[in-house]
Amino acid sequence: MERRSLLAGLPLALATPHVARAQAWPSRPVRLVVGWPPGGSVDILARVLQPRLQAVLGQPVTIENRAGATGSVGAAEAARAAPDGHTWLVAVDSHVILPSVMRLPYDTRRDFAPVMLVGRGPLVVTSHPASPWAGFPQLIEAARAAPRGSINYATAGIGTLMHVAMVQLCNLAGVELTHVPYRGGAPALADALAGHVPLFVTNAPVGGPHVRNGALKGFGVTTRDAWRDLPGVPSFHELGLADFEAPTWWGVYAPSGVPREIQSRMARELTTILAEPEIKSRVEALGMDVLATSGEPFADFMVSEMERWARVVRENNIRLEG
Repeated sequence: MERRSLLAGLPLALATPHVARAQAWPSRPVRLVVGWPPGGSVDILARVLQPRLQAVLGQPVTIENRAGATGSVGAAEAARAAPDGHTWLVAVDSHVILPSVMRLPYDTRRDFAPVMLVGRGPLVVTSHPASPWAGFPQLIEAARAAPRGSINYATAGIGTLMHVAMVQLCNLAGVELTHVPYRGGAPALADALAGHVPLFVTNAPVGGPHVRNGALKGFGVTTRDAWRDLPGVPSFHELGLADFEAPTWWGVYAPSGVPREIQSRMARELTTILAEPEIKSRVEALGMDVLATSGEPFADFMVSEMERWARVVRENNIRLEG
């Protein structure tokens, strides 16, 4: 009887150190590493989450912008961090596209654990109001009549979803446009608003407010249907590019060695925060649907996105220098 009692208590005894470790975390300030400059969608999202995370974790939470190389500079910084739960990476979809585009100082699958798929929303193809095209059909007509590649489009960088989705979109439309990569969405936006680039492919958090106030024209969105906050802007599926869909998305990752119980606690805290009405409405107002998907479903989604866009990269010979 005594032996059975001891054995019955063994799982709890074994679990106790893990539970205690999760409860003791964090023991010092927490970093959210963002691989993009201030003003981009990843930075904006991190700054929405930061105050609430700080409140629930009971430690200062800082945002560290490590911009460069389409977010990979920040990812490398997070991958090098001690796997103790005090450094997390907030990233956009390009995090899983980059392995196909450039040589990285880390392995995306091996060195990162997907913790939370925060949300997703549309990319939007925009143009300056002074451009000669009333919409996407007129742009395609002009591109077919002009020398191949003579019309440029700007994005936040090589290997972003804006870049590879636009390549796929051009393939479906039968045209070739020239990609002009910037070092982040904010500097690309500045040139788009000034009319220095004829087209700008971006996400709703960055481009949406300027489409709504008329500073940019919205030609189309990459969700299957028109987006609720961009009235009058059709989806490319609705424009006749059947079944084209390429929503952008944002996630939170841990360095892969972070103990699973700490990853789980961070996922629980983020789930709770994203369900709060004020935070949920703020995130949705940015231009994304809150998903709050954690664990294996996020890991499976991440792999499927890596495989999908790797095919586009290979078929179009997209490289860092291209």
